[in-house]
Amino acid sequence: MYSYIMLRFHSALPAALLVAAAFLPAAVFAADSAVPTVQLSVQARARTYSSEATIEAVRQATVAAQVQGRVLETRVDAGARVRQGDILMRIDTREADQGVAAASANVAAAQARLVDARNALERTRSLKARNFVSGSALDQAQAAFDAAAAQHKAAEAGRAQADVSRGFASVTSPLTGVVAQRLTEVGEMAQPGRALMIVYEPGALRAVADVPQSRLAELGKGGLKARIEFPETGRWLDAASVIVLPSADPRTHTARVRVNLPADAGGVVPGMAARVHFLLGEAPRLAVPAAAILRRGELTGVYVADGKGGFSLRQLRVGSVLEDGSVEVLAGLAGGETVALDPVRAGLVRRAH
Repeated sequence: MYSYIMLRFHSALPAALLVAAAFLPAAVFAADSAVPTVQLSVQARARTYSSEATIEAVRQATVAAQVQGRVLETRVDAGARVRQGDILMRIDTREADQGVAAASANVAAAQARLVDARNALERTRSLKARNFVSGSALDQAQAAFDAAAAQHKAAEAGRAQADVSRGFASVTSPLTGVVAQRLTEVGEMAQPGRALMIVYEPGALRAVADVPQSRLAELGKGGLKARIEFPETGRWLDAASVIVLPSADPRTHTARVRVNLPADAGGVVPGMAARVHFLLGEAPRLAVPAAAILRRGELTGVYVADGKGGFSLRQLRVGSVLEDGSVEVLAGLAGGETVALDPVRAGLVRRAH
């Protein structure tokens, strides 16, 4: 008899657990029903036009080779800080040395011709004083001397040019800043005009954006203000100044706008991607906190309170991210509606109901 009672007790235990489990979700959902919410309102916010941009240096120099020769040494690499006049790399000077030697030989030959022409001119003058030669002979001697003097000057100029070219074998920095790129390696052949390094001043940066010509009327007004957003880091900077270039690209029908960054824009380097928000005034706009937005594939929506303790999913069409981190709502919501700040918990409450 005892064994039978125990068997019935154990047989009934799973059923009891199942009954308790059936009521457990409802209790949990009831405890979690206090989902944080926010009531939306239409507010006067800045009206902006956004454009993708690229960061570039205001002062940037591409250092190119001015002589031909093999690169013997590179003293700095990308990221190194340099001062104006610092040697960046050295190029083999053997070819330049030969040019200097040839120019020096030309100077010596021109000097010899000049001495000979001077002596001939003096003899001709002496003979003309005693009427042994005609005036035309004296004129010819003077012309020969003048030509020899001119050739001597040209030879000296050629030697000076060769000396200057040999000095270009030591490539120096044209400004004080940071090496952005090193475009050649030791052992490669440098050619006149070939880029070797890119150096820029880090304290003066700007964002460059191309805007359509339909926006030029708004952006061309004086006192235009803008803010620069770095989407990857969520950082915002106020523009120091905005310059709209007075020309448009005939192929793309866009105009270039330069937005100067403040001097304290640490951590920003040329080549970074940015987004420029041009401030065009104020307009009534509806925005929702970014945390309230639920994204599932192509669906973008929020959970809206139904006034009965539950929530319903509402699909939205959203715009740009505003300065305070909220997202502009273009369609799907109206002012005065209440949305859940935690869409996951709001979805559980919805299923519980």
